[in-house]
Amino acid sequence: MSLVLAFLAQVGALNSPGAAPPLPHELQSEPLRPPRKARVQAQTAPARVPSRQQSCLDIAEQTPTDGEASARSWLASVQGPEKAVPGECLGVALSRQDRWAEAQSAFVAARDAAGDKTLRARLGAMAGNAALAQGNAGAALTELDSAHADAVGDAAMTGGIDVDRARALVLLKRNDEAAAALTEAREVAPDNAQAWLLSATLSRRMNKLPEAQAQIEKAAALIPADPEIGLEAGVIAVLAGRNDAARRSWQSVLATAPDSEAAATAKGYIAQLGPAPAAQGPKQTPMQTAVKP
Repeated sequence: MSLVLAFLAQVGALNSPGAAPPLPHELQSEPLRPPRKARVQAQTAPARVPSRQQSCLDIAEQTPTDGEASARSWLASVQGPEKAVPGECLGVALSRQDRWAEAQSAFVAARDAAGDKTLRARLGAMAGNAALAQGNAGAALTELDSAHADAVGDAAMTGGIDVDRARALVLLKRNDEAAAALTEAREVAPDNAQAWLLSATLSRRMNKLPEAQAQIEKAAALIPADPEIGLEAGVIAVLAGRNDAARRSWQSVLATAPDSEAAATAKGYIAQLGPAPAAQGPKQTPMQTAVKP
């Protein structure tokens, strides 16, 4: 049995403790990749914000229980549209405590109070992410579709929401619609590396390896040292029968992010590939090894 077929035969199997995960490195039923927690902070910290809002968000990030108390006190003192900002702070504080259902409710309440469409779009997207964190793809898609409608005219926000919509659609096993959402994300926000990375992942899952290769190369051009991009590049390479390229991609993950979860996975994959051939070509940079055949 070929190496690729042996790997694919393992998908869904339980691994013994300490064993490397099977290839591909996530199950077909999982979302493309969970939103990174850092994205919540990036969405909630505009360049210029009222000092009380920034203070509340800072506390929510650093000491979530104190941030929750501060946000609830603030909410109790305001009415109408003024509830949107402290409601956002409350949602962030609850998110940092992994209280996702409560965070979703907080973001929805804040969105419903908001009058500004851009703010409504951001809060709706955050509600969708909180639903995704619970694995509730149907609720997530409802919130994200609403946020998408509010974000019309803001290319960067629309692109980010489309990426999250694709995650929800994959969970719902609606891969063609997810691919369409990612196509829109790449068109409206071509510098969104996550859109290119998740497009590569989905193309690979749909057995469209040439498209996956082109998309992962674009993702790597945007963020050369991202460990998730290097990990995915190696998976695409090994499924295309390019084991040496896969090994180089995974070694680049070890070099650029040695303490990451991606590095631990890459190390396991390299072990499954076995020893490298004796002959070595010219040394390449992590960027080159991550994407080139």
